[in-house]
Amino acid sequence: MDYSFKRGFKPDMERIRKVLEEEFPAEIKELDGMLSLSFGALKSIQVSINNKKLNVTTESYSDAKDDQILDTNKRFRNFLEKATGYTAKQRLQMAKKEVSKESKGS
Repeated sequence: MDYSFKRGFKPDMERIRKVLEEEFPAEIKELDGMLSLSFGALKSIQVSINNKKLNVTTESYSDAKDDQILDTNKRFRNFLEKATGYTAKQRLQMAKKEVSKESKGS
């Protein structure tokens, strides 16, 4: 999934790495400009910057416990907000706009 950056939030991998470290106390690996880690209910989180957008790919554990899922989701939402500058509600509104643009264009 791609996320836009709010004005004033630089698409800078060092800054993104620091935000990841704040939210996910886990080992972060870097390979070819992509950061990856595993934490809680997420088997993997892969983060990169493409075309000035934050690209995030996640894979979840299917057998994670409810409290682990809630904690991981909270950390993930916090990460996205600190990284992009947009709240969950704002990201949802932007995603809806993007979908309506695409459906009008077809």
